[in-house]
Amino acid sequence: MTGPAGAVPRPDPAVVAADPTVILPATVPDPDRFVAAIAAIDAANADDPATLVIAGVARPKELTHARLATAWVARLDPAADETQLLAARAHHLRRWATPRSSYPEGRAGYLRWRAERKKQHAADVAAILATTGYDDAVAARVGAIIRKEGLGRDPAVQTHEDALCLVFVQTQFDELLEQLGTEHMVEVVAKTIAKMSPAALAIVPDLDLSDGALEVIGAAMASRSA
Repeated sequence: MTGPAGAVPRPDPAVVAADPTVILPATVPDPDRFVAAIAAIDAANADDPATLVIAGVARPKELTHARLATAWVARLDPAADETQLLAARAHHLRRWATPRSSYPEGRAGYLRWRAERKKQHAADVAAILATTGYDDAVAARVGAIIRKEGLGRDPAVQTHEDALCLVFVQTQFDELLEQLGTEHMVEVVAKTIAKMSPAALAIVPDLDLSDGALEVIGAAMASRSA
């Protein structure tokens, strides 16, 4: 989908989820190596027992999230290099293997689970990249983006964060709203939008969202500017 002139095109979730076509970076030294790495990452995520229903079709949750994140990175930054696209594809690589429930309840347990998952995702994708011919330098850069090192200072990491936030809004918002309730969800969204760039925030109101989601987002943005 294409928005007004000058706007960032909006990826259609149904099209992205159904289409396995690999998005090639603007410049890539070895396209075959890149495609092989993406295919290996997708194969790992295709084992996700959880599913995400988009346009009436259920697909592996993390595989779908990975494709959507990749599409957003490519659209937010048309000059995105292969490390950015590899990081987007592997940002939650096999996340279901260590569920949140395996850590203590509460915020401290959640933060520990999230931090250790980022490290694990980076390590897992490094192993995949090694088998497909990438050197340690590329794996290190991909890992740094996945761990969100330099968020707010590194444009590539900011684009990565923006993409993940947009995927969250597209695919998980209403479910979480039902679980948490409006008041708590406004707090969650306020923290989320604080991490997003102005360009990514400008996209949110134009996404295909429920009235409840739009109400919460509006309240969160109002509380942030208050």
